[in-house]
Amino acid sequence: MGEPTQKYSITMPRDVAEAARARSGPSRLSAYVAAAVARQIERDNLNELISVAEADHGPIGDEEIQARRDILLQARRHQQRPADPPAA
Repeated sequence: MGEPTQKYSITMPRDVAEAARARSGPSRLSAYVAAAVARQIERDNLNELISVAEADHGPIGDEEIQARRDILLQARRHQQRPADPPAA
C-alpha cells in the first residue's frame, strides 16, 4: 500500500493546469502534480546542499563541473556498450 494521502486545493495558471492534464490524463493529474512537487523538493534540497558545500569549500568552477560531466558521460557510454563475448 502507498503512503497516506490528503486532498488539497491548489491554484495554478490555467495553461499550466491544462498542459499537465493533457500529459497526465484526467485521472492521473494528482499523481502527475505530486511527482512534479517531489522533483522540485529534491532540487531544493540539492541546491541547499550545494550552498553549504560552497560555503565550506568555495564555489565550483566551470572547468570542474565540465570535468565531472565528462566522467558521467564516459560512464553512461560504458554502461550502454554491448557486453564483450566471453573468451574462448
